[in-house]
Amino acid sequence: MSLNLATKLREGTTKSHSMAENVMFVKSFLSGVIDRQAYRKLVANLYFVYCAIEKEMMVNQEHPCIKPIYFTELNRKESLEHDLTFFYGSNWKQVITPSTATQIYIDRIYNISKEQPELLVAHAYTRYLGDLSGGQILKKIAKNAMNLSSTEGTQFYDFNLIEDEKSFKYTYRNALDSIPVNDMLMKDIIAEANIAFSLNMKIFQELDSNFIKIMVGLLRNVMSSFKNRK
Repeated sequence: MSLNLATKLREGTTKSHSMAENVMFVKSFLSGVIDRQAYRKLVANLYFVYCAIEKEMMVNQEHPCIKPIYFTELNRKESLEHDLTFFYGSNWKQVITPSTATQIYIDRIYNISKEQPELLVAHAYTRYLGDLSGGQILKKIAKNAMNLSSTEGTQFYDFNLIEDEKSFKYTYRNALDSIPVNDMLMKDIIAEANIAFSLNMKIFQELDSNFIKIMVGLLRNVMSSFKNRK
């Protein structure tokens, strides 16, 4: 029986979605102000998040709640690896580590995979539909803000295995509605989706802190340069 899980998820996460968009890093990003160091850290953090999601989705791919939305064409790990090579170089695996907020996020994914894998639906929904919905806009902003050419550094936003992203989102929402959930499970999935938004926000807030430190450092350099000219 369909309980319109896709619609309920959208409606049940509206407030969380709005809060995430109002984090300073996100607002700066959307306005075209992107620090390259903060952005490449975001790419690194997302890599760890998607490694966890995609590993646990694969482990649970035959679970009745996971199987309907197990679309490997959505996987972002490989595209993020290309972006990490661009931003960090060929030895990126030896350079990057998950931030504190990212580690909490991936620990959450691994824990629910063991204890209540159906809640992985919430994390897949939060990340993948968000990527599909705003990916091309964010790609354009990132390319312009950091003067990137072609797809260098922005392959994360390219879903090369999906011919029509708008049509695919319709397919994905139908797949969500086909998941066998009861009223209680649906509420649990919506609650977990709000947790997923919160975990993403905490990663963005860490980047806020890094961004502020960078701007303060630049300001100090400018002031020091100005004093030395006197």
